[in-house]
Amino acid sequence: MFRSILTAAAAVSVMAFAAEAQNYSLSPTYGSVSLNSGFTPDPYVINVQAGGSLSASNVGCSGYIANAPDFRVNYSAGGSLPLIISVNSSADTTLVINTPSGGWSCNDDGGNGTNPSIRFNNPQSGQYDIWVGTYSSGATQASQLHISELYSQ
Repeated sequence: MFRSILTAAAAVSVMAFAAEAQNYSLSPTYGSVSLNSGFTPDPYVINVQAGGSLSASNVGCSGYIANAPDFRVNYSAGGSLPLIISVNSSADTTLVINTPSGGWSCNDDGGNGTNPSIRFNNPQSGQYDIWVGTYSSGATQASQLHISELYSQ
């Protein structure tokens, strides 16, 4: 009985940590933007410091990220263009996105070289919370986040 209680307590603490890890309800560290399909300039570029101390494995992704999102995009879809979110960095970075549907999208090395890139071919309208990660806990790396309908980094 005691072992069952300990196991249940451990499971609850792990779930609490996972729920705490990537908190999209927090204000983004580097701000937010509202973009409509067909936006200019394209790409929309934001300077960020990639990385953090929380493992993105809590949402099935790679790397270490901060608790709060790095950036938030409120996107209004329309037309046939994709939404492409990518990173340009001299370091090997990762990308974690909480989509308008509440799902998680991740990428490592999907862009040029070791740059991550996620392409939404039929993007939903709504809030995209974005984290840029590194592979070392607590390490940060100057990076550029690119929001585009045309190009990936």
